[in-house]
Amino acid sequence: MNFDLSEDEELLKALAERFVSDHCDLDRRRAAQASEHGFLPENWALLGELGLIAAPFAPDDGGMGLDSSGLATVFEALGRGLVVEPLIENGLVGGGLFAACARGSLRDEWLSDVVSGVRRIALAHAEAGGRSARLWVETRSHGDGSGGSIDGSKPYVPAGHGADGYIVSARSHGAPDEVEGLGLYFVSANAAGLTHTPWRMADGSRAVSLDLSGVCFERDHRLDTSTAGAFAAIEFAQLRANLARAAEALGIMERIFADTLAYLRTREQFGTPLGSFQAIQHRMALQYAALEQSRALLNLAQVSEGGPDFASSVDGARAFISRMSIALGHEMIQFHGGMGVTDELAIGHAHKRLLVLSRWPDDPEVALDRFAGVAG
Repeated sequence: MNFDLSEDEELLKALAERFVSDHCDLDRRRAAQASEHGFLPENWALLGELGLIAAPFAPDDGGMGLDSSGLATVFEALGRGLVVEPLIENGLVGGGLFAACARGSLRDEWLSDVVSGVRRIALAHAEAGGRSARLWVETRSHGDGSGGSIDGSKPYVPAGHGADGYIVSARSHGAPDEVEGLGLYFVSANAAGLTHTPWRMADGSRAVSLDLSGVCFERDHRLDTSTAGAFAAIEFAQLRANLARAAEALGIMERIFADTLAYLRTREQFGTPLGSFQAIQHRMALQYAALEQSRALLNLAQVSEGGPDFASSVDGARAFISRMSIALGHEMIQFHGGMGVTDELAIGHAHKRLLVLSRWPDDPEVALDRFAGVAG
């Protein structure tokens, strides 16, 4: 199979790598995590100017219509740079859902700003009662075709702090785990009755908990999911996002493996480099094999796009990479000793990010069950 990048993919990869080299050193990462939104607004604006936010969107919407190969290329490069900007949650998930489902005046008013990065949209779907279930919505919508209101709670909204709007899943009827009755609604961040409570995830990124009490929506704010349904729309957005999450995790794994290899070649113990000890060489060889297996599964997912096995291949890659990334992170920390868990080195930052990527929006076991066909 030919895995050579196209001209556009080479360009995007170069843009992502240049952004990483010029704007993503460890000092900037610490400053970004300490900031109000968990990332630097100037970096987010620059990503918009470079076209990296717009790239996954359809050409008719102002993007490049990236396929799975393009997505993997970009997010692997961003992963190697430990980029903190929420391109997955606000771009692929929130922005992608909005572009697919928004209609009328709402779409006209917001889409160009979402594609350019001027405005951010986050998905508010996961609920406390759902645990790892992808379909569990107790939040209720009331009203008719002309508008209505929403009541409920969405405690887990990654990249939701400071967002300009939210896509909220709510049901007009049915049990929490039923597809029937589920809808998607656009809610502006300043809507009356909407309460925000920010909190930090394990990697330092800023999430928000939303409480909705009689939050009103207009006719155009009920998103159009008539083609396949609200849950199917969420699933498609998360499928592309999971591919990007796997690619980002692979990029992070490559980064910390290379950093550790350089450390083992220079750090001496008993008058000789650590990397000269056979036991350490064997352990590094095992992790190198895990890296190559991870890349192979990601490549399989890419070439499966458009076929019946695409979703299964993404789930398989995600399940394997999620597990292997945590194991690799533990090994790299062990080789660095106590310094490996501090914020002084990239290793600690990287491992925290891998923890989030491996557990959100569900854990490796759930992805493995989907791959095996024993989970919905």
